[in-house]
Amino acid sequence: MARTTGSDGEKTEAAVREAAISLIARLGYEAMSMRQLGAEVGVQAAALYRYFPTKEELLFTLMREHMEGLLDAWDRARPVSADPIARLSAFVENHIAFHVERRHATHVSNMELRSLSHERLTQILKLRTAYEKELRTILRDGAEAGVFEIDDTGLTAMALIQMLTGVIVWFRPGERLSIAEVTATYLSMTMRLVGAKIEGREERHVHQHAELRT
Repeated sequence: MARTTGSDGEKTEAAVREAAISLIARLGYEAMSMRQLGAEVGVQAAALYRYFPTKEELLFTLMREHMEGLLDAWDRARPVSADPIARLSAFVENHIAFHVERRHATHVSNMELRSLSHERLTQILKLRTAYEKELRTILRDGAEAGVFEIDDTGLTAMALIQMLTGVIVWFRPGERLSIAEVTATYLSMTMRLVGAKIEGREERHVHQHAELRT
């Protein structure tokens, strides 16, 4: 059933974005029509173009805001401590929490890059590179400090991001594991993957850090 919004422009635009993310995640960008989107929001398709001049502009806006939101979330979650283990723990927790809360937006951001023009694709990839650079810096600092054992920093960063983002494929709230339990498990796997040297009090700190998200 169509959801009718009020006349307020900001509310309508927010409803358009929300509905677009859901429809694109379910149908795919090419299959979704502006007519379907308008019906979902409760407005005429022609009215959508007041907010987004083209269908591709809508997709690009959704992807850009997703990546900008991820970078902003990391800026706020980044610990003051320079310790690579603390920074990597925070990165893992923030990455999982952000994407689990935005399952459909993550799916759209990962699957619809092919639908962007070259210029817009380049802009999204720059944002992705900036985010991945944050993780590579943590890994490099840990390796230089002797607390991580990593053969290829770039490859390890890509493997970690793929592993962490993959949580959205199978995780469902209310099932066997809580988000805190999933995060703690993935945090342990991450530390093993980077060969982190964690003993005693530091190891307890890593697990307690993840449990704080309950």
